[in-house]
Amino acid sequence: MKNLIKILPIAAFLSITACDKNQKADQLVTEETTMEAPVAEAPVAATPEEMMAEAQSKPLTTVALSEAAFAFGKMKKGEQKEHVYEVTNTGKNPLIISQVKPGCGCTVPDFTKDPILPGQKGKITLKFDSSSFDGMVSKSAEVYANVEKAPMVLSFTADIQPN
Repeated sequence: MKNLIKILPIAAFLSITACDKNQKADQLVTEETTMEAPVAEAPVAATPEEMMAEAQSKPLTTVALSEAAFAFGKMKKGEQKEHVYEVTNTGKNPLIISQVKPGCGCTVPDFTKDPILPGQKGKITLKFDSSSFDGMVSKSAEVYANVEKAPMVLSFTADIQPN
């Protein structure tokens, strides 16, 4: 107890002398030398009209799809599968796929980003995660490209079986 009585006046003195004029005893003084990193802005989702305008701002061409619809058949719940749709540029101008927009977050698209020259082929891959579904499922994705009838729609079905 005697030691506590000796320490209290010292603690009070240190707390008073450690403070700046404009500070209270319970404020912490720190020197901040942090550099602020530039904050990247989140991309703003384009409207279908904006995506269409961007896609059709290039010279138009024609395209042939290997298929517009695909059936995965039976899948176990939680299984992930993907399917590759092949696109062939049948026109006279380069085919530019500007965006592939799936109908929901269960489908992740990937596609040929470089211009597809006339007569050449490109790919659009749709990866499907069945974790949130039971039974028959039908999903689609819109493909925005420099073709007259855009967006093109790719679809797939799956029969999700319980584990």
